Amino acid sequence: MNRRLIVAGNWKMNKNLMEAFTLASGVLAKAKKMSNKVEIVLAPPAPYLHTINSMSKDIAHVNIAAQNCHFESNGAYTGEISAEILHSMKIAYVILGHSERRKYFQETHEILAKKVTTAVKAGMKIIFCCGEPLEIRKSEREESYVLKQLEESLFHLSEAEMQQVVVAYEPIWAIGTGETASPSQAQDMHQFIRMQIAEKYTSEVADACSILYGGSCKPSNAAELFAQKDVDGGLVGGASLQAEDFLQIIQARAKQA
Repeated sequence: MNRRLIVAGNWKMNKNLMEAFTLASGVLAKAKKMSNKVEIVLAPPAPYLHTINSMSKDIAHVNIAAQNCHFESNGAYTGEISAEILHSMKIAYVILGHSERRKYFQETHEILAKKVTTAVKAGMKIIFCCGEPLEIRKSEREESYVLKQLEESLFHLSEAEMQQVVVAYEPIWAIGTGETASPSQAQDMHQFIRMQIAEKYTSEVADACSILYGGSCKPSNAAELFAQKDVDGGLVGGASLQAEDFLQIIQARAKQA
């Protein structure tokens, strides 16, 4: 398998200045000594991006992600950050389509398609989130729901552009709830996503695409999740706010590399 194994930590809107740098320092000090088979991605709040990126620049297998970007490359959009700005700061990734952005900021498939296009053109790599709420899972419509997200926000990309994309499956019913998709549920959806990428592009593109699990991944379940054939890593929320928990998840991924 030539897919990148990735563990990404999405800090969301947490940590004040000193807490953020303490957390980053703790993770980076251990990351230096860890296997480079696993790519570590940190997604701190935007004000900390530049400093934490500088702190990590000597560790080849660590990259930094922004949690969002605007769909225009520049302009009169007070308070927003463009992919061009992020790229100029040498930020490697941007997370797009997170369920919280969809829910609280009404980000539609159309808006996300524009963001994806802008980020790709700026030369950034994307962690594209998709996933279903509880009522969709209960009515067994999760596959058609996720496919629509992919088709309307991602599948306009060319084959070459698609290679800049990492997909993160986040069952919305398992985010911040303590609930987790079972390993078999996670595997089934990851396999389904990979099959859809293969159908739209090629099996080579699909096989090379890293697909991360993003629903309450923690030290206690990481090894079991990462044992699944199509689960290439995790997009970690709450557990990434504690250095030791996050490092244990990274180690769980490295052990099965």
